[in-house]
Parts: sequence; structure tokens; C-alpha cells
Amino acid sequence: MIRLEHISKTYSLAGKTVHALNDVSLQIHQGEVFGIIGRSGAGKSTLIRMLNLLEQPDSGQVWVQDQDITRFSGAQLRAFRQGVGMVFQHFNLLHSRTVLDNVCFPLRLAGIDRSQRQQRALEVLELVGLKDHANKYPRQLSGGQQQRVGIARALANRPQLLLCDEATSALDPETTQSILRLLREINQELGLTIVLITHGMDVIRSVCDRVAVIDAGKIVECGEVLDVFLHPHHPTTQSLLSESGVNADDWHALAEGVPGSVMRLSVRGVATTEPLISRITSQLGLNVSILQGAIGRIKTEPYGQLVVAVEGNEQAKAGLDALLTELNVQFEVLRP
Repeated sequence: MIRLEHISKTYSLAGKTVHALNDVSLQIHQGEVFGIIGRSGAGKSTLIRMLNLLEQPDSGQVWVQDQDITRFSGAQLRAFRQGVGMVFQHFNLLHSRTVLDNVCFPLRLAGIDRSQRQQRALEVLELVGLKDHANKYPRQLSGGQQQRVGIARALANRPQLLLCDEATSALDPETTQSILRLLREINQELGLTIVLITHGMDVIRSVCDRVAVIDAGKIVECGEVLDVFLHPHHPTTQSLLSESGVNADDWHALAEGVPGSVMRLSVRGVATTEPLISRITSQLGLNVSILQGAIGRIKTEPYGQLVVAVEGNEQAKAGLDALLTELNVQFEVLRP
């Protein structure tokens, strides 16, 4: 659905040239939830604003539905933007207008008559669970409810694409999870393509199908969330995971003085329910010590990752690779 080709963007700041984006190429598929993660100043906000041309690239092309939108201007660009919803970090609601009026606002700009826009506004308010609050004002709502109004407003024009610019950063953890659940439901029910930016790997893990990691204006890692989460390659990705409580190198201290080789075992889907350690010990007679481990879900798919020390005779160890392959376990040797 979306293809960015060699996008670059620079700014002049205090007499210096800042490369916000540097030769970025990226593809986002129809109907997926795509996450862009990076630290402050990495370029993620500039990148997401390229998708509706709130930022114009210095060079490169942005393709949406086989149209090069960097060529759009005037009425053509305004018509395109009506098909792109955007949800902001700080809600950006009109506080002097009711919830209903806030959601009607983009419909009024699109020239929809009053009765039709009110009907549509009530439909999307029901979708986000706020139909009973239609006549309230934003100040009468909680932060999570205000963000739901922002989402309803973004959906009012039946967009093909929903952009979320740090949509949960101003919310507490419980409210964040409720908003992420809502985004998952919207994606599933409407088949809507969602692109969100965040600095939190937990947000990516909860809602996204694929993720791009951006650092200093460049995409340094990109792929399915589960693959990136279980097998991070770039130091920036590893650091972001560590900050969210997933440190791939914690096993080193525990491995000191523990005999045997050290391996990292990764499983996904139904393989997480297999009695992995007991199979290894009973079938091969190996001693297995767990040095580090995590079991959880990424979006809806269960996963598990263990770092283990394996001790035993060489003949038994020789059969381990075959058994792990049979059990659909990915593995890597961390210490021979």
C-alpha cells in the first residue's frame, strides 16, 4: 500500500544542517499495523508526517496505492489527506465544542451535510465506546476518553490509512493498553492500515505486525515484530529492548562458573506449549540449567526464549541439534 523510496529531509537549526531522514526506503503492507520506533530526535515524527505530506521530502518519493503523492498539490493533496486519519499525542481537541462537534469537524470540512455528518459521528463514537458522551465537552472526559474522541475524529472520513503520532505517550499504562486494544479492534474490524510511532517497545509488542527501528534518520532494522524482538541485530534495537525489560545479555553473569555450553532457544506459536526442557533431558540425558527466560505474547502470538547451559557427553550433545529442529525450536550457540 505504501512505499517510500530514498526519502531524505534536512533542516537548518542554529546554522547547522540536521539530517532528519537520510535515504529512507520502506514498504508498509495493506491492512497491517506497522510500528516505527526510535529515540527522541531519531526522525520518526518526520517520517510519519511524510505519509500525508505534512512534511515534504527534499528528495525521494512517497507512493500510496500506486500514486506518487509527492507530486500532489492543491485540491488533489487536500482530497488525499481526507483519506488519511491522524491521531496526536496531546489529543488536539476543540475544547469549546462538544465531543460530537469535534468528531463532526472533519466531516464539515469535507462538505458533508449536517444530518449525515452527525449520523456518521455517532457511528464512530459508538465504535470507540463513547456514544453516550456525545454531548459532553473534552474537559469532562479522562485522558483515555479524550484520545478515543481523537481516534473517532480520525475515523470519521472513512480513511484508508490511520497515522498515530505517539498516541499513547501522554497516557498511564492501563489506559495505554485500553487504547492499544481499541486500535487492534479497529484494524481487525475495518481492515484499516495503521502506522504508529512510539519510543516504547512494549507498544510495538502489543499491537504491531511489523516494525522499523530508526536511528539518526536511518532505518537500522525492519521486520516482523516477533523476529526483531527475539533476534535483534542492531545495537539501537538491543538497547530499546533492554529498556523495556528484555536484556539479551543478562545471561553472562549467571553463566560464570556454570559448566557446559550455552545456547539461546526461541520458540513461537504452539511450540511454546511443548515440554522442551524435559524432552531434552529425558531423550538425550543432558543436564540443562536455565540462565534466562521469558514467555509471553507478541500481539496474539505466544513466544518463548530461553538461555540455557547444557552439560553432558559429546555423543548426547550431537543429537541436540536434530531434536531442537524436530521440535521447531530456533537455536544459537552463545558459548561452545
